[in-house]
Amino acid sequence: MERPVSKKQTVNQILKNAIWSGIQSTNFAVSLKNLPPLKIQIEKTKSKNNGDYATNIALKLSKLLKKNPMQVATEISTSIQSKNIIRKIEVAKPGFINFFLNEKWLLKNIYTILKEKNKFGNSDLGENSKIQIEFVSVNPTGPIHIGHARGAVLGSVLANILEVSGYDVSKEYYINDAGNQIEKFYQSVFVRYLQNKNISANMPEDGYEGKYILEIAQQISKILDEKEIPVNEKSAQSLIGETALKLMITNIKNDLESLKVFYDNWFSEKSLINDGIFSETLSLLDYKKLTKTKDGAKWFTSTKLGDTKDKVLIRSNGTPTYFGTDVAYHYSKIVKRNFDQIIDIWGADHQGHVPFMKSMMSALDIEQKRLKILLYQLVTIKKGSTAIRLSKRKGEIVTLKDLIDEVGVDACRYFFISKSPESQMEFDLDYAKNESKENPVYYIQYAHARICSILEIAKQNNINFEDCDISLLSHESEIDLIQKMIQLPDLIENMASNLTPHHLPHYTLDLANNFHVFYQNCKVISENKSELEISKARLKLISATKIVLSKCLQIMGMNAPKYM
Repeated sequence: MERPVSKKQTVNQILKNAIWSGIQSTNFAVSLKNLPPLKIQIEKTKSKNNGDYATNIALKLSKLLKKNPMQVATEISTSIQSKNIIRKIEVAKPGFINFFLNEKWLLKNIYTILKEKNKFGNSDLGENSKIQIEFVSVNPTGPIHIGHARGAVLGSVLANILEVSGYDVSKEYYINDAGNQIEKFYQSVFVRYLQNKNISANMPEDGYEGKYILEIAQQISKILDEKEIPVNEKSAQSLIGETALKLMITNIKNDLESLKVFYDNWFSEKSLINDGIFSETLSLLDYKKLTKTKDGAKWFTSTKLGDTKDKVLIRSNGTPTYFGTDVAYHYSKIVKRNFDQIIDIWGADHQGHVPFMKSMMSALDIEQKRLKILLYQLVTIKKGSTAIRLSKRKGEIVTLKDLIDEVGVDACRYFFISKSPESQMEFDLDYAKNESKENPVYYIQYAHARICSILEIAKQNNINFEDCDISLLSHESEIDLIQKMIQLPDLIENMASNLTPHHLPHYTLDLANNFHVFYQNCKVISENKSELEISKARLKLISATKIVLSKCLQIMGMNAPKYM
């Protein structure tokens, strides 16, 4: 039996410890020493008839012990001594152990939340280990569109979750400022620049034709004096292209920051070559005999390490490929910069790149578990009954800026994080703008604003609820609200461990709903003086609720409004 280890005493951890101790007191405890370790799993029950939490550990143990699961469950349940948190334990077929929490213990959690304030839900899970998240990193050849925005919010929220879970997080944007696509971008901007000067020029094949290219060319005409432009066409294109690239990167930064997505580092692909990291990485692969020369190009023999086919690292013309610089980039992350773990967040169209990444990690003698790759499905956008398609090169783009102008930052962040990354996503503009309880963003923020309003009324009426009797809180909706609040620490730990931030918006919506139900059933501030004490207790309760709601909104990068 594997003993649960955690410094943070969440509900799940307390119950796991109680179960583990109970198992050690059973008659069959000695038999477990020679058996494979099992993890104790705790789940929130769906029906109150089955208690508040349940475990299936007896079912797992019964298979190993070759005993009746109901008998195993009964023996464990009678050996559990933790009566502080547990009011009652029941055994249910075919061998579940159900726990009913002690309401006195539940009520004490109000004080815990009020004491910890914004740190409620934080943990030391990561033990300050260094973790890097690289996300978005789209080619700086066009504006950020809604497909990229999904990855931006996913990375941003995941970083927030990991930070409150005790990790030392670094958020990085990898600037693809080398390669064929940049050359094509330079050519496209140069053509528009010339055309803006009434000089005839033709757009290159597969050039970038969006309106933004013309706008950048016009900006350059204002920034650069004609006297600064070299006479040599190649030099002129290089200067104008580099200027355009700087403008585009600035625009990308500004657009992402308008979505409340911020980075600790912007890493240039060119720097891998200029700083010698690319050469150092290739030398390592040469030393390990994992390269070959074919048709004048240098190849990485990644099939030796499980990839589907070998990859070109350096083209026959001497320029590095995307695969080549990607090996060097990850060598930089783990070997040169010593991150304990790295997380790459990509669009699902990069799925074919995953086997290469695994072979690359093996080539660099790095444990596979130190690299996590999250793939997210692309986004379609819907307005009314019309779906809008996107194409950067044809200029058919719904930009991030357009989307923010249409629905606002909070709606963008909530809806982009509300589905698991592997799920297809349709962003409904009309639904996101709807200001009613049907819109979860409005519903959640209204709960926070309503609490602020009630607390302000209490302040105006000089109601001091610092000292109150919280044992008066016994209504079902009051207890349900507390039950929901105390789930947050376990939820955060689960999301950090499994990299699943999409659970947070649903939890926050449930919490807001619990509050709204409570508000309908329990009058917080009563005009009847005989109900002053229960009013004080309820003010204490909603003060704790405000902290938890605000914490959730903060992690999601959303506003917690005082008024609506």
